[in-house]
Amino acid sequence: MIRLPRIGLGTAPLGGLFEAVSDETAEATFALAWERGIRFFDTAPLYGLGLSEQRLGRFLAGKPRDDFVLASKVGRLLRADAPPDPHESHWKGGSPFNPVWDFSYDGVLRSVDESLERLGLDRIDVVHIHDPDDHYEEALAGAYPALDRLRGEGAISAVGAGMNQVEMLIELARAAEFDCFLVAGRYTLLDRPALPELLPLCVEREIAVIAGGVFNSGILAGGTTFNYRPAPPELLESAARLEAACARYEVPLAAAALQFPLRHPAVASILLGPRSPAQLSQSLDLLDVQIPVELWAELSA
Repeated sequence: MIRLPRIGLGTAPLGGLFEAVSDETAEATFALAWERGIRFFDTAPLYGLGLSEQRLGRFLAGKPRDDFVLASKVGRLLRADAPPDPHESHWKGGSPFNPVWDFSYDGVLRSVDESLERLGLDRIDVVHIHDPDDHYEEALAGAYPALDRLRGEGAISAVGAGMNQVEMLIELARAAEFDCFLVAGRYTLLDRPALPELLPLCVEREIAVIAGGVFNSGILAGGTTFNYRPAPPELLESAARLEAACARYEVPLAAAALQFPLRHPAVASILLGPRSPAQLSQSLDLLDVQIPVELWAELSA
């Protein structure tokens, strides 16, 4: 199983997810992450349509390459002549590129090369097959063999898959040799579909799980959205019950949400997703909150 730092920095918000983030704010957030000891960084061509990789690469350019773990993704190529994808209009920052789905063998090799160019670095440690929901067969026949080749050649250290569903990750785990999975929003304090089958399978197959989206896009951090949409009443009620339980022990709900995934033996790392130094500092402080075993017992029931 690949060894990953327990805390990583997810960089979708710093690529302009839903609202633009300035170069200065992104740089300051990266600098604080490094100062506070974060050495695992997760990006993707999709994040900001290239902007996240460019910003992260500029920051990491002056750091010793062996001092950090870098993850990126494949499955979308960025092309200036491609028509805009209406499903990706939430990236704010003025990128001249648009994403094109491509899980083919050659497309994945091109994607890795183009990510390295945007990053300005000599290697990516972890490469995830990104959101192959409607492309399972091509991902398994094209993307996986390409990444497996790069792993065999030592060009990358680990082959992963990143999704916000569990069913296909279970299929992938059984079909090929994966080192890690990025499970986005499916193993949280509120939503745990990864628990019955995926996480035990990952323990069995020594697949390291990276938990992303631990706030379920806001509902576990004082917001009212779930999966980036208005949360339905039943989830708002569930979140309120979780918050009330935490309040009885004077523990912020967000602290429990951040720490919860790390309690499972399958989970090697969680990703924080700040869009500013202030948000990052708050999350890191919440990770230090002591949570009584009695509260964990209530929350895990």
